[in-house]
Amino acid sequence: METLDAIILGIIQGLTEFLPVSSSGHLELGKAILGDNSVPEESLLFTVILHFATALSTIVVFRKDIWEILSGLLQFKWNEQTQFSLKIILSMLPAVIVGLLFEEQLESFFGGNIRFVGFMLLITAVLLYFADKAKDTDKKVSFGNAVIVGISQAIAMLPGISRSGATISTSVLLGVDKTKAARFSFLMVIPLIFGKIAKDLFSGDLTFTGENNFAMGAGFIAAFLAGLVACTWMIQLVKKSKLSYFAIYCLIVGIIAVAYGYIG
Repeated sequence: METLDAIILGIIQGLTEFLPVSSSGHLELGKAILGDNSVPEESLLFTVILHFATALSTIVVFRKDIWEILSGLLQFKWNEQTQFSLKIILSMLPAVIVGLLFEEQLESFFGGNIRFVGFMLLITAVLLYFADKAKDTDKKVSFGNAVIVGISQAIAMLPGISRSGATISTSVLLGVDKTKAARFSFLMVIPLIFGKIAKDLFSGDLTFTGENNFAMGAGFIAAFLAGLVACTWMIQLVKKSKLSYFAIYCLIVGIIAVAYGYIG
C-alpha cells in the first residue's frame, strides 16, 4: 500500500464516518471506479485501524460527555448518566443482533452493486431532507426513541444508508432536539466500533506482517484528524439545520450511481 493511498483512504473514512453521506457506500463506489485491485491485501487490518482512529476522534470530541457519563455510573445510582448509558445499550441491540445473525447476507451487499448503493443514497437524501425541515425542540432521547434509533442504525449497515444520517434523522423526526440527537448518534456508535474491532481481532482473520507500518500509521493519523474536523463540523451543521446540503449531495451521487449501475 502506498502512503498517499493510505492517507487518502484515511481522510475519506474520517470524513464519511461522521458526515451523513455513507462511508460504506462511498467505499463501494470507490472500489467500482478504481477497480478491486486498488484494495490492498491488508484491507481488513487497515479497516480496523481506520475505525479505531475515528472512534478515538469521537472520544476526543466528546471527552467531557464521556467523563460525565462514567462519573455518574460510578455513583451506582439511577441518575441521568445511568439512564443515558442504558439508552446507549438499547440502541446497540438491533445492530448487534443483525450483525451476528445476518453477517453473510450483509456481506453480499458489498459486492460492488452500484445500483443498490445509489438507491440507498437516495433514501438517505430523503431522510436528511425531512430531518432538516423538522422543528427545533428541547426533547431528550427516551428509552423508546433509543430502540427506534437503534433499528435505524441496524438498517444503516447497508451500503449507501448513512449511519449518522439515519440515526440523527430518526431522532429529529421523533422530536428530539437536534444537538442532543447528534450527541446521541455519535456516542452510541463508540461501543459498536470497539466491539467490531474486538471481533475482528479475535477472529483470526487479521494478518500482522509488519509491512507497510508507515503507510498504515499515516492512514491512522489522517483518519483521526479528518474525524476530529468532521465530527465537530457535523454537530454545528445539525444545530444550524444544514442537512439539506448533504441531502442534495446524496441525491446527486445516488442518481449518478443508479445511472452508472444501469449503463455499466
